[in-house]
Amino acid sequence: MKLFALMMLGLVSVKAAEVGLGAKPVEGAEVIFDGSRDMLDAKWKYWEGPRFASAMPIKWKIVEDTVDKGTAMQTDDPAAAGGKFGSADIVTKKEYRDFRLHVEFLVNNKGGNSGVYLQNRYEIQIKDGDKTKHGMAAVINETESPYHLYKGIGQWSSYDILFRAARFSEGKLTERAKVTVYFNGEKVHQDVTINQVWGGANSGIDGGNDGGKGITDVPGGIKLQCEGHDVRYRNIWIKELDLGDKGTDF
Repeated sequence: MKLFALMMLGLVSVKAAEVGLGAKPVEGAEVIFDGSRDMLDAKWKYWEGPRFASAMPIKWKIVEDTVDKGTAMQTDDPAAAGGKFGSADIVTKKEYRDFRLHVEFLVNNKGGNSGVYLQNRYEIQIKDGDKTKHGMAAVINETESPYHLYKGIGQWSSYDILFRAARFSEGKLTERAKVTVYFNGEKVHQDVTINQVWGGANSGIDGGNDGGKGITDVPGGIKLQCEGHDVRYRNIWIKELDLGDKGTDF
């Protein structure tokens, strides 16, 4: 059996080379950001939620990677000035249910704030200086922040995520979404149940439904939040999965 299949069955552990900074796409994964403007335009769009205030083409900039060679994208959009999340967030054109995701990010200034949204619903927080359940690498408002693993301002960090979408039967929610997260190569959240969408209607799909608890049976894209801060992204890839009745511990 291939390594990833063995990992899914819990028969082998994840090696350092398979998660963390510089992790290369696993077999069958799709690169959704490689540092180029062409890929940004081809695979991403703005999320046109209730607070959307920007306009295509995407205003985020492609900038030099100040740490390593290459380029990255910068969450630089005037529409989000003052912390107006939802006004200029970008989301993949493709939508997903179960998946494995790798994202690398760099916070360039003190207090820098962004977020990685799974299915454009559930946020894995990026926030310099915050060690609470609303802080860095928290499954927002669901888990504590593993802040001790954060590399700090001006340094690249990484998330490796295995996500299982909510389950439904005859249109009714039967199981909530679950997630396992590695932060900078260390497992920090294991098979965590995500109870709702936090942040209201401006935060993503279903945020305005029953206080964020009205989850619907539709897939969603990977969203990156623009909140008026200089946060940068590179090396993003995803593999679609069908986890069936399995959990998310990989």
